[in-house]
Amino acid sequence: MRILIAEDDQVLADGLLRSLRNGGYAVDHVASGSEADAALASHEFDLLILDLGLPKMHGLEVLRKLRGRGASVPVLILTAGDSVEQRVKGLDLGADDYMAKPFSLQELEARVRALTRRGLGTASHILKHGPLTFDTTGRVAYFNDQMIDLSARELSLLEVLLQRSGRLVSKDQLVERLCEWGEEVSNNAIEVYIHRLRKKIEHGPVRIATVRGLGYCLEKIAS
Repeated sequence: MRILIAEDDQVLADGLLRSLRNGGYAVDHVASGSEADAALASHEFDLLILDLGLPKMHGLEVLRKLRGRGASVPVLILTAGDSVEQRVKGLDLGADDYMAKPFSLQELEARVRALTRRGLGTASHILKHGPLTFDTTGRVAYFNDQMIDLSARELSLLEVLLQRSGRLVSKDQLVERLCEWGEEVSNNAIEVYIHRLRKKIEHGPVRIATVRGLGYCLEKIAS
């Protein structure tokens, strides 16, 4: 899952980056509204955390332009004031939730989990595919109720495949979902991660199928 944080307070941004990365998310950060608008126009994200008081372009204008492009990415607004008017404007422009500063990181993490689930069209924090289960809150995977020992990158890869089980996921889509700006991950590296994940989860009726030249698909094997 990939998140964009648009926040000009560097101390707050650093805290959010650290907290969300520890939670297994790929997180990018911009400090101005114009940078946020450019990033959202050229990259795909699973969630936008948007401060309203951004320099160079107000957060509400970033949101208006985002929804004007038809993007449905969930948006969590951060606001320094208790202005009901700004909250109403944000919600009317298409924001999904808001938090007033200061806020609890624990609560923000819970709202992030809820919004990313909503973005996937599910209310559950459990992803399932046959005997394979992934708890997106605890960041733990199970096969037939037995915990699987996976690295952080393998967990993130499994999450993306489970979110799109039965559908083709290209290598480029995996890189886009798993990697932050400045993180060099080649298609060959994706193949290595897929190989490692296969060895740990392919037991019984589940496999990661390779569609040569196109990508991968998590599928059930007919008995």
